[in-house]
Parts: sequence; C-alpha cells; structure tokens
Amino acid sequence: MMTSILLLAGSPSTPSRSTRLLHYVGERLAALGHRHQALHVLDLPARALLQADFGDAGIMAAKAQVAQAHAVVVSTPVYKAAYSGILKAFLDVLPQDGLSGKLVLPLATGGSQSHMLALDYALRPVLSALGARYVLPSIYATDAQVNWSAGDGLALDPAIAQRIATGVEHLSASLLSQRSSAQAETASASVLRMRCNA
Repeated sequence: MMTSILLLAGSPSTPSRSTRLLHYVGERLAALGHRHQALHVLDLPARALLQADFGDAGIMAAKAQVAQAHAVVVSTPVYKAAYSGILKAFLDVLPQDGLSGKLVLPLATGGSQSHMLALDYALRPVLSALGARYVLPSIYATDAQVNWSAGDGLALDPAIAQRIATGVEHLSASLLSQRSSAQAETASASVLRMRCNA
C-alpha cells in the first residue's frame, strides 16, 4: 500500500484555479498508486478557524488529517504577494511541529509572474517552521496558464503541465524512498529482537 497524501486547498472561493490545479496533481499521484484525501480549508467552521478554537470538532478533525498524512500538497491563490488569509488561519492552528517529518509540495496561482516569489518568500518559511522534512520546489502558474471550461475541463499551459509532471515524480520518488527506508529500519529492528531473544 502506498503512503497517503493530503491535498490541502487554501482558496477562499470555490471553484478556483488553485484548487483545480491541486486536484489535477492528486489525479497524477493516484495514477502512480498513491492514496490521497482532500481538505478544503473553506469547509471548516469560519468562526472556530478565525478564533483558533482548538476544541472545535471540525478543527480537530482537520488537524488529525494533517497528522496522519505522509505528505501534503498545499495550494493557494496569491493575493498582494502573499498566500491566502484563510490558509494562514489554518496553518496558525497547527501545532508548532504540525508538519514534522512530512514532504510538502506547494502550488499557487496568481494574476501575473510578478507574484511568483510569494511562494518562496512567504509560504515556504512557514512550512519549514512547522517542521516539514522537505519542502519540494514550488509550482506557480498564472491565471492564463490554468484554464477551465465545462466542455473540455482543465487545460494547462504545456510549461506548467511539465512542471507538475516533474513535481509529481519528485514527490512520488521521495515518498517511495522514505517508505523503503522505514521498511528497512523495521526489518533491522525485527532481526535485532530475534537475535536478542535467541
């Protein structure tokens, strides 16, 4: 069984380009055999989120989803050179080590290329501060590079499609490597116990 991945949607609106991009990544990961589930911050109780009500059932369930995932793919629109406020509110309710040991792939969409660095200068430091084991190279797309129509579905600029393919392969390979290391450690510990009991 492959490791689990959480798709974390940080858009304050639905549908949105960033969320459609996120689910596209989820489909690519599923095609490689990885299990995933989605968490839309917009679906969480707004009052509990904004007041950081740690005892709220919805907030507790969302935090448990993050804790149980081996990797997190997080998406956000970029507004005024920063990631969304609703995503910040959710990251603020996570424990200080809320992403400890996890792989994280950041995605973002914005109006122009001038907002591209918001991922590296605004979001990446927060993900690292939450203990992420490794934050993969960010993927940023302008609104013009992510198009949707009811008839044709999602259409991506070829350059963005290639960056996503590379990011998905990188995440998948990292997860498999992590899983193999964990299995090797478990096997080694089992052999050691057997020798001690012999």
